[in-house]
Amino acid sequence: MKSPAQYELIYVVAPDVGEEAVSAVHEEVEALVARFDGRIVKTDNWGRRRLAYEIKRHKEGTYVLELIEGSGEMLRELDRRLRVLDQIMRHLVVRVDRELNVAERARTRRKRRVDKRRVARGLPAEPESVTVAEGDSKIQESRAAEAEG
Repeated sequence: MKSPAQYELIYVVAPDVGEEAVSAVHEEVEALVARFDGRIVKTDNWGRRRLAYEIKRHKEGTYVLELIEGSGEMLRELDRRLRVLDQIMRHLVVRVDRELNVAERARTRRKRRVDKRRVARGLPAEPESVTVAEGDSKIQESRAAEAEG
């Protein structure tokens, strides 16, 4: 079975709406996502920010970012619902799973290329990992030796 697509939803709530209404909008989004067997991976409330331009005579708005996994029909219904909510001034949905897959493939190719070059130079494919504490103590020892000498 194909895994659900991943989307970023960002919406701007009117500044005259209280925090209770912002959480009510989030709960409504959450209920709709659950109804379509999707899930909210992450919710990030950016708080009140200044808008780049006035929207409905408002210069500020509360920004909320949500990372959602689900189907396309869920997003169509979510888009329709967000359009009719008076508290929402603007919203935008962007599919991000394709970009994440491209980045992961590039990361894998880069790692294979680095490993191949390391083996060609006679080094182990995986670089030796140094813990932070070991690295700090070695740096401190070398600094102390420089100070003495």
